[in-house]
Amino acid sequence: MAVGKVTFTKVEREKLAEVLWLLNWISVVTGTILFSLGLFLRVEIHKWQEVMSEQGILYVAHMLITTGLAACCINFLGGKICLECTDTNKFLRWKLVMMPYIICTFFFTSCVLAGALMCYGIRNQLEESLFLGLRNAMRYYKDTDTPGRCNLKRTVDLVQIEFQCCGNTGYQDWFQIQWISSRYLDMSSSAVVDRMRSNVQGKYLMDGVPFSCCSTFSPRPCIQHQLSTGSTHFKYDVQSQQLNLWRRGCRQALLEHYTSIMQSIGLTVLLIWLFELLVLTGVRYLQTAMENVLRLGDPESESDGWILENSLAETARTNFNIIKNLGKCYQVDDDPNINVPTAASEQEVPSQQVQVPVTS
Repeated sequence: MAVGKVTFTKVEREKLAEVLWLLNWISVVTGTILFSLGLFLRVEIHKWQEVMSEQGILYVAHMLITTGLAACCINFLGGKICLECTDTNKFLRWKLVMMPYIICTFFFTSCVLAGALMCYGIRNQLEESLFLGLRNAMRYYKDTDTPGRCNLKRTVDLVQIEFQCCGNTGYQDWFQIQWISSRYLDMSSSAVVDRMRSNVQGKYLMDGVPFSCCSTFSPRPCIQHQLSTGSTHFKYDVQSQQLNLWRRGCRQALLEHYTSIMQSIGLTVLLIWLFELLVLTGVRYLQTAMENVLRLGDPESESDGWILENSLAETARTNFNIIKNLGKCYQVDDDPNINVPTAASEQEVPSQQVQVPVTS
């Protein structure tokens, strides 16, 4: 029994073809939107790529870009096909193309759905990438003279200022690394030498943060050094002074930023997928209805259209048998009756009897 069987008159087939022509042109626009979203996501990731440990999450942007270009090409061809399918004679030219076109559109639509799901499932990978990337960027914050790390200080400062954050998970992360370059330290000072010797790795650690951690809402000049000792500063309470520094970690801030972008893109791509699925269903109805018109031989008659000619289980069984038979075509049967000669086969040589004369 056919799945989704619908009967179409000639007028209904013509209207269906015209509507599908219009929807395919709209799909070209949605393909452009997919391409633009992928390009935008790629730019956003490259903007802060120095604070990410890997660029593996770029595959989402690349997939959206590729899918968008494919959508423009496929739907442009689909619009031309649907426009000419109103005429039976013109449909004959596209009859052999329709099924491969529908299969390609089905796989393309599946890629759109996969892109939408990846936008929602990339959060954990993005969080790990930001955590490791920010940790490495903070570790090399002081290496402004090292090739390849010259711009890390500027990038980290811009992140902390723009996203109003400090450190990786919090401002106390700066206490565990040496973020001041050694060339700015007075090695003749006993306090500096003693502080470096007190550390196992010989680093200059202190309870201070860079200036970019200072909150713009602070009611007093920013306190960024000796943060653990409140008695050093006038009327400074370590626990209650919340407006002095940004309390939120940059990993959380960047994660929220990218998550909001991913969710917006994912919702848009999901809506595009539903629209493409609607177009694909309409094209399938048009194809089957026009093929049934050719079988009847009367262009004015009614014809049935469907999504699947048989039930889902029967269609799957038929396709499985086709694949199974194709596999048998490449199998070589061994015939036990065939004797294969070997190079070491022995040839029989007729023996000659030699008679020796006997003398008396």
